[in-house]
Amino acid sequence: MQIPKIDLKAYEYTLPEDRIAKFPLEKRDDSKLLHYKNGEISHLHFYDIVGLLPADTLLVYNDTKVIPARLIFQRESGARIEIFLLQPLAPTTVIPEIMLATYPVTWETMIGNAKKWKAGEILTGRVIIGDKELILSAELVDRASRQVRFSWNDPDVAFVDVVEATGEVPLPPYLNRKAEESDKNRYQTIYSEKEGAVAAPTAGLHFTKEVFDQLRQKGIQKTQVTLHVSAGTFQPIKTKEVTEHPMHSEQIHVTATAIESIIKHQGKIVAVGTTSIRTLESLYWYGVKLIEGKGEELKIEKLFPYEDHSELPSVELSFSAILKLMQEKNLDTIMGTTEIFIFPGYQYQVVSGLITNFHQPGSTLILLIATILGENWKKIYQEALDNNYRFLSYGDSSLLWMEQSVS
Repeated sequence: MQIPKIDLKAYEYTLPEDRIAKFPLEKRDDSKLLHYKNGEISHLHFYDIVGLLPADTLLVYNDTKVIPARLIFQRESGARIEIFLLQPLAPTTVIPEIMLATYPVTWETMIGNAKKWKAGEILTGRVIIGDKELILSAELVDRASRQVRFSWNDPDVAFVDVVEATGEVPLPPYLNRKAEESDKNRYQTIYSEKEGAVAAPTAGLHFTKEVFDQLRQKGIQKTQVTLHVSAGTFQPIKTKEVTEHPMHSEQIHVTATAIESIIKHQGKIVAVGTTSIRTLESLYWYGVKLIEGKGEELKIEKLFPYEDHSELPSVELSFSAILKLMQEKNLDTIMGTTEIFIFPGYQYQVVSGLITNFHQPGSTLILLIATILGENWKKIYQEALDNNYRFLSYGDSSLLWMEQSVS
């Protein structure tokens, strides 16, 4: 298919600063919920979502866990150096493995006040873990590519423990405030499990145990995938051609059980958040790659879905190709990366609906929303603004159904 031209100005809107939610509500599921179905908009609360989902729904959510990826070091001169973890490089690029490492690790980072960090200088800081006091060291391995090697003086302590003890919650830059103690809990879904994200899958922040209990009583099924969200989710589009925007590679980890759940499911599939929808659609295209004989590596380039493909398989056939490979290789989990870029012109293959927050103007996420809603996204966002919805990560929620998927 021909890649459509995107005019980014058509996906801008005015978001007043006072509509950005700087803090979460006291109770997660008290947030507002905008429901869009068959062209109609209704206003409810998130705890009403159980009544809006058909009993044959399969909810797919992202169980990634945000790590305190912002590490602060103080030079002897008093200068503050901030190191933001982006992507692991060595001894492995696999996030779950590097988080459990008990020896030096190297990461690609963003560095605040980098000019103050002199060549050859090793930064150090104290870390308290239980009754242990450690020294964490940071060495700038490559300034141009911002590679930093971290080491600590206790072989019994894993990197994840070091980060949890010393790091700060990586709140989105648009919140324009420092992280507080409460953010450690609230900038995390209640089902977060797999450490590795540097941004929360915020659509899931509204779920509570009570909501999950009610969903279970209704018979609604759920399964989880893992996509470790990168800082690229906040990166504004600056390229003249939208399709030239660099999409950061994000790691996917999906179990055979999750693949089987999707193959067997006969009803609607609803993604909890844009990270889940990107994962599900990426998996579909991975199945296409396997069927087309284009290699066994789970790696989805940003424009692969827009390339010419002969006859696209059903979801069942695509996911069955993945399961077959996993069974042949005796894999419980398939791991890989995706750069998938979803923008108007994309045809969804897996999902019928999306639970999501309200996103920044002119962002990759607004483009994704527009692929679901078409031009109606403008009406829906204006409706949210007119009804005092709170926007962005700590803001309110929406349940959006695709036109062709609504019965």
